[in-house]
Amino acid sequence: MTPISIEWVAAFLFAVALAHTFAAKFFERLSHRYPAHAGLFHLLGEVEVVFGFWAIVLIVCMAWLQDGTQALAYAESRQYTEPLFVFVVMVVAASKPILSFVMSAVDAASRLMPMRASLAKAWLGLCAVPLLGSAITEPAAMTIAALMLASQVFRTEVPERVKYFALGVLFVNVSIGGTLTSYAAPPVLMVATVWGWDSAFMFAQFGWKAALAVLVNATAAVFVLRNHLGVNSHAVEPGVTDPIPKTVMAVHLFFLAAVVALAHYPVAFIGLFVMFMGFAQAYERYQNPLILKEALLVGFFLAGLVVLGGMQQWWLQPIVSTMNPQVLFYGTTVLTAFTDNAALTYLGSLILDISDEAKYSLVAGAVAGGGLTVIANAPNPAGVALLRAGFADASVGAGGLLLGALFPTAVAMAALLLL
Repeated sequence: MTPISIEWVAAFLFAVALAHTFAAKFFERLSHRYPAHAGLFHLLGEVEVVFGFWAIVLIVCMAWLQDGTQALAYAESRQYTEPLFVFVVMVVAASKPILSFVMSAVDAASRLMPMRASLAKAWLGLCAVPLLGSAITEPAAMTIAALMLASQVFRTEVPERVKYFALGVLFVNVSIGGTLTSYAAPPVLMVATVWGWDSAFMFAQFGWKAALAVLVNATAAVFVLRNHLGVNSHAVEPGVTDPIPKTVMAVHLFFLAAVVALAHYPVAFIGLFVMFMGFAQAYERYQNPLILKEALLVGFFLAGLVVLGGMQQWWLQPIVSTMNPQVLFYGTTVLTAFTDNAALTYLGSLILDISDEAKYSLVAGAVAGGGLTVIANAPNPAGVALLRAGFADASVGAGGLLLGALFPTAVAMAALLLL
């Protein structure tokens, strides 16, 4: 089979995988309707499994239609640093000492704010933590924010439409909240070195606008949530009774900072992760179970996206390269709903003689649309994995997320386009 033909197969499977993400809730309902096959339907209803599953199908098709050696060579040629990093940073950032440190800071800040403590904590989780992503990376910010908000906002008694709006705000704010620096947001990271964008440039051109949009979105979400957050509502921390020594907390913070600093060097950050696992085991009484399953599923999802997305350049790049700057902004925002925003900016970095206006439009559209779907931004699967238990059928519906993200996306677009 010719390379052109296999590209069509890959595009078809990518479309099937995308449709599968929108049908995840349907498979979850089938698991209850047909208990004899509940395991299979439950597996197919896991959003995090979708792209990994169809990536395996693609490799099998390549081996059947072309050659097994070529199929394996293609799989081996892909860059898996981002999936590995997201897996590691999720586990480290979600550890008990890190969360205790963040919650202590949130409690202290909430007492200084002129509003009910539950509202203040929700606002900080939806505003301050996403902006913190510019320092600790977006996947780490998503993990911390999701665990902070899970038992406070994403509870079964909160109406679904309200939870989807809060989820849309969280995803959009994390997507744009990482643009204050040049290394924290995956779509920015793809172009920063190629185009010579440093952190000072990012803050001047993107960061302050994104911060305003994050503030507006978080405030709107807390306003909608105001009647659903009780006076005593707070994030529940799972139970360990031993107070965590400051030295243990400091070691965990060191591991998180070191992993973030070595985000581009998988051998280094995986080595640190092994050391972190050993330390966590040695001081088990200060730990909760590490979120290895959730992090592995997210890594599997992103690795599948890397494999499937690697064969979509033939149709994505011509679309991106033929748009003028304003059309490119809107077009990239829409395209982000259908593919990872980092993949779009990477394709843009390959275009020769792209204007400065087009560069800005490409990245601005990519980060603005990062909350529309689960696949739009790399940290989104982490948020879904940690928050889906609070939704009906323990599954996040693609349609609900899309509707919930429309308002915060519009705010982000207005800030990045008009300011």
